[in-house]
Amino acid sequence: MDTSSSFLLFSFFLFVIVIIFNKINGLRSSSASKKKFIDRITHSHRPKFPQGSLGWPVLGETIEFVSSAYSDHPESFMDKRRLMYGRVFKSHIFGTATIVSTDAEVNKAVLQSDSTAFVPFYPKTVRELMGKSSILLINGSSHRRFHGLVGSFLKSPLLKAQIVRDMHTFLSESMDLWSEDQPVFLQDVSKTVAFKVLAKALISVDKEEELEELKEEFEKFISGLMSLPINFPGTQLHRSLQAKKKMVKQVEKIIEGKMRAKNKEEDGVIAKDVVDVLLKDSSENLTHNLIANNMIDMMIPGHDSVPVLITLAVKFLSDSPSALHFLTEENMELKRLKELTGEPLYWNDYLSLPFTQKVITETLRMGNVITGVMRKALKDVEIKGYVIPKGWCFFAYLRSVHLDELYYDSPYKFNPWRWQEKDMNTSSFSPFGGGQRLCPGLDLARLEASIFLHHLVTRFRWIAEEDTIINFPTVHMKNKLPIWIKRR
Repeated sequence: MDTSSSFLLFSFFLFVIVIIFNKINGLRSSSASKKKFIDRITHSHRPKFPQGSLGWPVLGETIEFVSSAYSDHPESFMDKRRLMYGRVFKSHIFGTATIVSTDAEVNKAVLQSDSTAFVPFYPKTVRELMGKSSILLINGSSHRRFHGLVGSFLKSPLLKAQIVRDMHTFLSESMDLWSEDQPVFLQDVSKTVAFKVLAKALISVDKEEELEELKEEFEKFISGLMSLPINFPGTQLHRSLQAKKKMVKQVEKIIEGKMRAKNKEEDGVIAKDVVDVLLKDSSENLTHNLIANNMIDMMIPGHDSVPVLITLAVKFLSDSPSALHFLTEENMELKRLKELTGEPLYWNDYLSLPFTQKVITETLRMGNVITGVMRKALKDVEIKGYVIPKGWCFFAYLRSVHLDELYYDSPYKFNPWRWQEKDMNTSSFSPFGGGQRLCPGLDLARLEASIFLHHLVTRFRWIAEEDTIINFPTVHMKNKLPIWIKRR
C-alpha cells in the first residue's frame, strides 16, 4: 500500500471515529424526528423536500464523500447525486444531516440570508479552537460591527500601499537567494511571504524572531482543525489549544505596547494595522483578550487562501504557454513604462493589469481555494421551491458551480480569455463565499497574487515540474510545485 493510500485509509478511520464521537454526544438529531419531518413535507402541498439518501447508519455518506474529495475529480460525489436527484439534494456527511446545493441561485440566497435564518456551521473541533467570540462564529450586530471595522481597513488605500512595499521587500529578499541549480518550491515561498504580510497587516509583527515564533505556534494551532474533538493532554486538539494560548499571550503583549504608546500620542493617529482599528473602537465588548483571539482566528483563512491562489496561478500558467506569454508581455510592458518615467509601482497599477486579473479570476474559478461553505438553518427556509429544514446543515458546494457546463463552456479548461465577456458579478462565481460574511480580504488576495506574479515573470523564466493538486482537506500541491528558474 503506497503512502497516499495509507493516508486515505487513515482519513476514513479518522472521520468514522469523529462521527461516532459526535453521535455519542448527541450531535445528530434522532432518526425518528427526521422521518416525521420528511413525511410531513412530502405528504403536504408545501415546497418539496430535496431528494437524496442519508446513507449508512451513523456513517451516512461521509466515506464516499471523502473518497471522492481525495480523487482527481473531487466533485464526482456531487455530480453522481445531481444526476440522480437534481442540483439540490439531501445527504448525511461529517455526522450531520445536510442539504447539499450545487445550484448557484440557491447558494446565493442562503449566503445572503441574515442570522435569523442561517448561522455559520463548523465541526466541533473548529468551534472549540475558535471560541464563541470568534468573528467566524458570532452573528448579528456584533458580527456586522467587527466585520465592518476590519473590512474597511483591509480595503483602505493606506494598507494596500503598505502591502505593495512589504511584498516588494519580502519577495526581493527571497528571490535574490533563488538558485538556478536547484528547484524553488513555490508553495513554500508563497506561504512564507504571505504569512509575513498577513502578520504585519493584522498586528504589525515584522521582526524575524517574533515572526518565526508566531509561525511555529500557528502551524501547531491549525494542525488541530481536522483532529478528533477530544481535549486532554497528549491529543492534537489539546496541543493546538495550548499553541493558541501562547499566540494570544504574544498578541496581548503587542496590544499592551500599543496602549502604552497610544497614551503618549495625540488623538487622530492613523491606524497601522487591524489591532489599531479595533483599539480605536469605543465598544467595551472589544476586550484585549477578544481582539487577540480574533487576530489568530483571522489568520486561518488568510494563511492558505493567498499562497494557494498564487501557487495554482503559477501551475496553470506553466501548463498554458499562451496565457503565460500574454501575462508576461503585459507585466514587462508595465515595468518598461515605470522605468521610463522613473515612477514606482502603485497598488492600482497591479490591479489595473487586465489580463493578469483575468488569470487570477480564472485561477479562482478552476482552483476553488474555498471548496464550499456550510451554514445551519435556524428555521424552516424555502428557497427556489426547496425547503431547508430547521436544524439541518446546508452545504453550498461552490466547486461544482464553478465547474458546471451550465455556467461555463469547457469548464475544465484554463481559459482566462473567457472573462473578456463574462461578468464576475454573478451567482455562478463566488470564490470567496458571499453575503454579509463575504471574505473582507478578497481585494488583498488579488493584490498579493498580482504583485507576486509581476515579480516572478519580470525576473525569471521557469519550467515547472509535474505536480498534482490535492483538494482535501485543504487545497495544496502534492510536491509543493517545484520550479527550475532562469534569470532574465
